[in-house]
Amino acid sequence: MDPNGSLIFPSQVSTIAPEVDALFDFILYLSIIFFILVVGGTFYFAWKYRKKGEDTFTKDLSHNNMLEVLWTVIPTILVFIIFVWGFKSYMKMTIPPDTSMEIKVTGQKWFWTFNYAEGATTTNELVVPVNQPVKLLMSSNDVIHSFYVPNFRTKMDVLPNRYTQLWFEATETGEYNLFCTEYCGKGHSEMIGKVKVLTRADYDAWLAGAGNAGANMKPEEFGAKLYKDKACFTCHSIDGSPLVGPSFKGLFGRTEKMTDGSEATADENYIRESILEPQAKVVQGFQPIMPTYQGVLKDEEIDALIAYFKTLK
Repeated sequence: MDPNGSLIFPSQVSTIAPEVDALFDFILYLSIIFFILVVGGTFYFAWKYRKKGEDTFTKDLSHNNMLEVLWTVIPTILVFIIFVWGFKSYMKMTIPPDTSMEIKVTGQKWFWTFNYAEGATTTNELVVPVNQPVKLLMSSNDVIHSFYVPNFRTKMDVLPNRYTQLWFEATETGEYNLFCTEYCGKGHSEMIGKVKVLTRADYDAWLAGAGNAGANMKPEEFGAKLYKDKACFTCHSIDGSPLVGPSFKGLFGRTEKMTDGSEATADENYIRESILEPQAKVVQGFQPIMPTYQGVLKDEEIDALIAYFKTLK
């Protein structure tokens, strides 16, 4: 449980979170009050007017003007309060400030890709500076996903063939959970990421080094890191067990039989084609559901993955 959160919510880490929680609490406490009134009144009148004798009858009442006015006017006023309050919060949540930085978000089975204006690309880890409005321009490469960060109180569906957007301004540094909240297939529960909020200085330093992630690593070591960072593990094991896709163990040099009856040897060209054009050759026994990594992986990253696969004997 989040030590800074409440019984219901995690800690508030965005500018809109307190307002969202305040409206939620208002509706919750209002519902509790009316629940007590309705259920308590039901038990009270059931006891008060219980049958006391064979010829006992309650007074015949056709209506009560005061009660009818009260149970019409009071709920109407409360509904209007909730509507106006909710509409104002909705407008704040959907109209990003002019000072927002923009990050392109792509959802696909079963990971998130983030493209920054400066050229950096990350997978399953959104890195942003604190106290800076951030606008996310989002789309999906396959099915409907949903981008949800509980600490920010922000959630928006991510759709194929169109853009949706949301914005937030993080108020505290740290790491916060990112979930997909729209069922999107077998790996839905593993489509989990992080939002890393840094100070402006740390963010600028991270951005400067984002393009040289594997500069001081051997290719196979960088490939092992990419296997985790790019969420390859959600579909491909390295221990020989089949998941959504074939295992990478013993992949290099192996002869694979395809769904069309042809065969192919898993050499460098085959692996590169499988990463960039995964539907060109589909291994027998598996579905053609792997997304393309064009625009996600650079050439040196593909080379590093190939080097890593060669070590998985």
